[in-house]
Amino acid sequence: GALHFYHAAKKAGIKPIIGCEIYVSPRRMTQRDHKLDAKPTHLILLAENQTGYHNLMQIATASQLEGFYYKPRVDKEYLAAHAEGLIALSACGSGEIPRLLQNHRPEQARQVAEWYRDVFGPDRFYLELQEHDIPEMGPVNKALVEMSRETGIPLVATNDAHYIRRDQAHAHEVLLCIQTGKTITDPNRMRMNNDSYYLRSGEEMAALFAEVPEAVTNTLRIAERCNVNLDPTGFHLPNLEVPAGHTPQTYLRRLTEQGLRRLYGEAFESERIQNRMNYELDIIHQMGFDVYFLIVWDLCEFSKKQDIWWNVRGSAAGSIVAYGLGITNLDPLAHELIFERFLNPGRVTMPDIDLDYPDDRREEMIRYTQRKYGADKVAQIITFGTLGAKAAIRDVGRALDIPLGEVDKVARLVPGGPGVKLDAALAHVTELRQMYEGIDYVRTLIDTARQVEGVMRHASTHAAGVVVTDKPLVEYAPLHRPTKGSDEGLPVVQYTMDVVEDAGLLKLDFLGLSTLTILRKAVDLIRERHGVAFTQQNIPLDDPETYQLLASGQVTGIFQVESGGMRRVLTSMRPTKFEHIVAVLALYRPGPMEFIDDYIAGLHGTKEPEYIHPALEPILGETYGICVYQEQIIRILTDIAGYTPGEADLVRKAVGKKKREELVRHRATFVKGAREHSGLDEEAANTIFDAFEYFARYGFNKCLPGDTKIVDGSTGRLVTLQDLYEGTAQIEQVVACDTDRLKLETRPVVDILSNGVKPVFRLVTNLGQQIEATANHPFYTFDGWRRLEDLRVGDLIAVPRRLPVEGKAQWPDYQVIVLGHLLAEGNLRHPHSVYYYNQDEQQVQDYVRAVEQFDNTVCSVGRHKGSYSVYARRIRRDQEPGVVRWVKELGLWGQNSREKEIPAAAFELNNRQIALLVSRLWAGDGYLGRQESYVHAYYATASETLARQLQHLLLRLGIVARLRVVN
Repeated sequence: GALHFYHAAKKAGIKPIIGCEIYVSPRRMTQRDHKLDAKPTHLILLAENQTGYHNLMQIATASQLEGFYYKPRVDKEYLAAHAEGLIALSACGSGEIPRLLQNHRPEQARQVAEWYRDVFGPDRFYLELQEHDIPEMGPVNKALVEMSRETGIPLVATNDAHYIRRDQAHAHEVLLCIQTGKTITDPNRMRMNNDSYYLRSGEEMAALFAEVPEAVTNTLRIAERCNVNLDPTGFHLPNLEVPAGHTPQTYLRRLTEQGLRRLYGEAFESERIQNRMNYELDIIHQMGFDVYFLIVWDLCEFSKKQDIWWNVRGSAAGSIVAYGLGITNLDPLAHELIFERFLNPGRVTMPDIDLDYPDDRREEMIRYTQRKYGADKVAQIITFGTLGAKAAIRDVGRALDIPLGEVDKVARLVPGGPGVKLDAALAHVTELRQMYEGIDYVRTLIDTARQVEGVMRHASTHAAGVVVTDKPLVEYAPLHRPTKGSDEGLPVVQYTMDVVEDAGLLKLDFLGLSTLTILRKAVDLIRERHGVAFTQQNIPLDDPETYQLLASGQVTGIFQVESGGMRRVLTSMRPTKFEHIVAVLALYRPGPMEFIDDYIAGLHGTKEPEYIHPALEPILGETYGICVYQEQIIRILTDIAGYTPGEADLVRKAVGKKKREELVRHRATFVKGAREHSGLDEEAANTIFDAFEYFARYGFNKCLPGDTKIVDGSTGRLVTLQDLYEGTAQIEQVVACDTDRLKLETRPVVDILSNGVKPVFRLVTNLGQQIEATANHPFYTFDGWRRLEDLRVGDLIAVPRRLPVEGKAQWPDYQVIVLGHLLAEGNLRHPHSVYYYNQDEQQVQDYVRAVEQFDNTVCSVGRHKGSYSVYARRIRRDQEPGVVRWVKELGLWGQNSREKEIPAAAFELNNRQIALLVSRLWAGDGYLGRQESYVHAYYATASETLARQLQHLLLRLGIVARLRVVN
């Protein structure tokens, strides 16, 4: 957050002071003994200058990569070696000096203070005074003032700020409850002693510390001394050696010329190719990106030598330099692709060449990058999951101890789209606003949720981003220990994807795709069986039999075209050349889909193309009057209104983002340019701009809220659309419906798009299943596909009989058994361990056998009035029972019966273990009985979430279940 904070403060005209509250380990930071090392002390470090910021990054990195034990820690030896340029404060009551004073060890406290003074310097270490009406801190403050007089160490007055404004104290209390799994009514919950932990004003601080005014004035002196500049200073590209006698610029030209001469033959000397090549090379050099292109070229060369297939996505296909280097294999001139979409001299940002690799060889590419540039110069990128609007409502409701059903009513009224805020929901959803204005506890719930909305919940690793630098990464950014999803245990940069470029870091995208793995293996099989050696470079694009196969609709397993809808398009279109495939992929997405029939009619000559204005015919002729490609949008701007390609690309991006003020400005510029460049009158120019604007920002429809869960077809786990959109979840395949055969199958995820806040409606089936969607979303009935708004109560719609998903994960069976038992009959809210209750001796024995397989866990079984209670206790007193640690890792610790849920990781289990889990759930809270020739089976739980999860898992086993809510 340092870079976000720095830029926000600068924008607001506030001087940013960068610092960190660190943990200092009692002994060496590599030592990890629970009794001796589990309670590090606090210390505040502020960066006085660039050297200090550099040392702060070193300390933050070492604490994560070397000293982490419960908390990120550094030891005093490391601190002393990196103290230059830092101002240190003795911290709150958990600092080493205050803690020693609280323990009545004043002489040792003085020795520690003098050590810090000697390490940081007499004018860069301060004894920190705080006043929060904590009884034990009064004597500590007096002792600190006395210590200052005796040692000459200056004082500084601070506030232990946990929130910004005093009125946020309640929200902070609720947040603590969320973090610790407690409710606000719990007398034993973690809490602050009062509401004083906010950013107090200067006047308040002066009044509080009137007896030591120098402690207040010292805050200003410290602020004046802290001067750190984090503004961008250029890109820190890794060092790539070039042959003797060459510079990166000349070597790039040599490689490009060699490649293009090989690709174009004699045509290489043509004016068109020479002009385009020289133009691109000049722009690349002017922007300082010669080395970048050589780095990507080197990666592709390694891939070629190791027979690792790769693919480049996006606008890089518009570069003839990338084509000549062999990075891309598509001729940008033949396909009229525009370089400025990739690298625009009017927009000085790092080029972005996204590289896809077979998912089974992605790690090989990362390892090569580490070997090439140094392991200390390569890292992945951190990403943070945040508390969204709906989740904030549910978490706050749980913390406030509001009945789950009431919280659910409120949460379901909040649109689930990516980035939707509670304020926007209140403004757009009438029913939600009425509840907010008319029901006191709903107002409290929403007001509190608005304050915790957006809080970061956890750290993970970005699915593709890799950072590479010229010097050790810690010179430019702090590093974090590997998170879930980090390949090869790689550390991650603590800067998020959106600011790594601000730090001057080169970001490469290495995305693993199973599609490339399948293609590569298919080529291997063809070579083995038929003796034909295909490569990425020699697969023909003009094979008639291939187009016949596409036109026949036999496209099962073919990336992007295997869906039922796409098959119908292909059989109608009957493609005969590569350009037809390009067009259908561009058209088959929300918005432009409405023009598919017009395109096909134009292709087969059954309808004359229509042009809004004759000036558009030369640009849209090849696509029969339809603006299919963004390159055509740029050509409308350049050919009709005289924009440069770079200017046109900036307009295209602005129009796509629907910024009203910019649209008004660009329209005026376009009308003026069209008159001067093409002689068009104002009416004609406005007509063309209207069409251009529409094509540039196709209206997306048929939406689902962002909290809609979809099934990962590869693993069985459930992910929300919002997590996919924000990049906090990554899946390649989703369970979807083949609209021709009405069968569920796995399909690749092509894209996910946001359409802002729109009204949605809830459809509930007789089976208790429910979905929220916009009014125009289709559902299948006996009369074919019908929109949601056309359905009535009693209509029959199709629902699945089975989910065709088989998870790949496998846990030890004892863990699955324990999970089922605890969800059914367990107490997860005991402060020290877990309890299990049951009347059936066999079930108790089954649970005990399983739970005692956890490390450091043994069971105590009690019996009272025919009912058994089982307590899982620890064997070694210095560590908690292994089952408790496991329950916490699953996120179940502290849940009551209404809150219990099957952890996300369990959905990735194979179906045998899913059945094992269901069996133990049913053994506790289920019933099986026979009535005549029917078997009755039902399951009862106080947790609606658990019930819906169980309904879903049963469907994976081919069992259709009805869910009823009983009040």
